[in-house]
Order: sequence, then C-alpha cells, then structure tokens
Amino acid sequence: MSEGKPMDPADLLRQHGAQVTAQRLAVLRVVSSRPHRTADQIEESVRAEIGAVSRQAVYDALGVLTEKGLIRRIQPARSPARYENRVDDNHHHLVCRRCGVTADADCAVGSAPCLEAADSRGFVVDEAEVIYWGVCPACQEATAPGPTEDTTSPA
Repeated sequence: MSEGKPMDPADLLRQHGAQVTAQRLAVLRVVSSRPHRTADQIEESVRAEIGAVSRQAVYDALGVLTEKGLIRRIQPARSPARYENRVDDNHHHLVCRRCGVTADADCAVGSAPCLEAADSRGFVVDEAEVIYWGVCPACQEATAPGPTEDTTSPA
C-alpha cells in the first residue's frame, strides 16, 4: 500500500486476486480496525456489522485473506489464533499472561529477520517470530496493592 490514504478494501482484494465478498470485506475491516482478535471475536464483530454470517464463512474469509498475505495469523502458545493486518514487516508481539491482551513490538534491529539463530543448520532464515510474555499495565494496576490503613497514628 502507498503512503497516505489507505487503499479501498475491495481494490485491495482485487489487487491480490481475491474475489470481493461482503464477508471478506467485513473481516478485512474488522481485522484492520481491531487487530489481535480471535476468530470468534472477529465473527462476533462481523455479525454485528453485516448481520447474519456463518462461522464457516468467517473462517473461510480468514483463510483466504491470510493466504493472500492481506492479514497475518499468529498463535501464541496455549492461546487461540489471532489475526492482524500488519503484514509488511517482521515485528513481534507482547502477550499478557493474565488477560491475553496482545500488542505489537517492533524488531530490535528494524529489519527482517531481526534476530540470528546461533546455529541456522544450513537454513536461510528470513523471518523471526518472537512472543514476549508478561503482565500488561491494566492487569498490573488491577492487582496492585491499594492504600493500607495506617495503624500507627492515633484514632
């Protein structure tokens, strides 16, 4: 895509050789506006946007859009697959162990594959996929101890 004005989703589908359907357009819009959602979350948003849609239609759209390189599928360990439209770089992800919120993390060196394997065993490495695990700010705040009563001052 070019700098500035984003490409029309229908034109983007056509440019990548994908048939334009209401389901694909809706899935593309949802993933673009709310990255890192699961297929179930995407299905719920698509249904709210266009009305009746089958689960299979959403999964089919996710498959085609991923295959065409319009969206990216990531799957952190012990988590359902998530989808995003940031496909033009080799970035990584931060995942909260408590609530599952996922955020992008840029590559440390800025260009793919970002990291080098200690021993590539003859592979030509062109991408590195890293997931950083931790606790997001919201979950930290939710579990931070509150103010305690001062029992040393007179009542």
